[in-house]
Amino acid sequence: MPDKKPNEPLERLDPNTKEKPKIEQLDPAKDRAYVASQWQLMWWKFIRHRLAVISAVVIVLLYGTAIFAEFIAPYNPQRRTGNPYSGPVVPQFRHEDGFQLRPFVYGLTSEMDMTTFRRVYVLDETEQYSLQFFVRGEPYKLFGFIPADLRLFGVEEGGAIYLMGTDQLGRDVFSRVIYGARISLSIGLVGVVLGLILGIFFGGISGYFGGITDMVVQRIIEILRSFPSIPLWMALAAALPADWSPILVYFGITVILSLIGWTGLARVVRGRFLSLRGEDFVLAARLSGASEARVIRKHMLPSFMSHIIASMTLAIPGMILAETSLSFLGIGLRPPVVSWGVLLQDAQNIHAVAMAPWLMYPGLAVVVAVLAFNFVGDGLRDAADPYSSAT
Repeated sequence: MPDKKPNEPLERLDPNTKEKPKIEQLDPAKDRAYVASQWQLMWWKFIRHRLAVISAVVIVLLYGTAIFAEFIAPYNPQRRTGNPYSGPVVPQFRHEDGFQLRPFVYGLTSEMDMTTFRRVYVLDETEQYSLQFFVRGEPYKLFGFIPADLRLFGVEEGGAIYLMGTDQLGRDVFSRVIYGARISLSIGLVGVVLGLILGIFFGGISGYFGGITDMVVQRIIEILRSFPSIPLWMALAAALPADWSPILVYFGITVILSLIGWTGLARVVRGRFLSLRGEDFVLAARLSGASEARVIRKHMLPSFMSHIIASMTLAIPGMILAETSLSFLGIGLRPPVVSWGVLLQDAQNIHAVAMAPWLMYPGLAVVVAVLAFNFVGDGLRDAADPYSSAT
């Protein structure tokens, strides 16, 4: 037997093959799920949901557009161009001389239709205006305090570009939809955050303490959920003073939506607290002397934070639709505030829609935003349970 150095382990041979046993090595790429955190597992599962990833990109673009609305919109939303009910004017690449790489728009001339006695617009192909990017236009204040006049695109002086047409006062619908995204999308976020705070607070104390506290909170939730949503919104929104400024109306609508929208999340939080309050880690935290608030904040809430995030994402479309509905009915935000619901007020009249169907474009923006949030919420809800199919 060969000499063995001190402290050197004795190698044992496989009794069947008389060879050294092979030590299996872990494959980091294959077995990463065994050492990954829950948030990593959620991320890996979420990015496999392609529709949710695409929708997340759409949401980022929507909020980016809302943040930089002054830069992206070609016109001020209150600017009257003098061309009421003008149809969409989109850039073109082909004219009578052939194809050209630089897009352009034709000029507009107005005529009176003697059959319907309304003004119609026709393209004047003798006038061409090139589309330009990063042009100087009407001054504005970026983020409300940075003076600027640079806009993403525009046309040469004397021309006009209306990607979504104009309304009854000649205001560019595309610019108004861009500005409206700022109000409609932000009211969804602010409303959901306030609803999240209320839902976690009341749902948490209801599920954690139980007893009379649980009974009182659940009866309040049942009362709020028993009222029809639209009449309740109308009643609360009608209570806002008519002489309030647009900013106060905005915050008032946000608070109203939050006061109504927290009940669903509170039910979810209550159910999770009821299932977690008897777990070993909660009992251990109590025995170690942790306060009730610390047990809830540090131990119970983080254990299902992923479900809360998914619930928040799915609640934002409801907030957007609620604001749109209230503003469309005339009891929510009011002009001169520009939101998607306010813009859709112009489409209430069937005569206006028949003359200018492009006034329905704000509704298309609502559909895109709501679908994107729903798809992202579905992806987050699936990713919230990463251990179902860990990779």
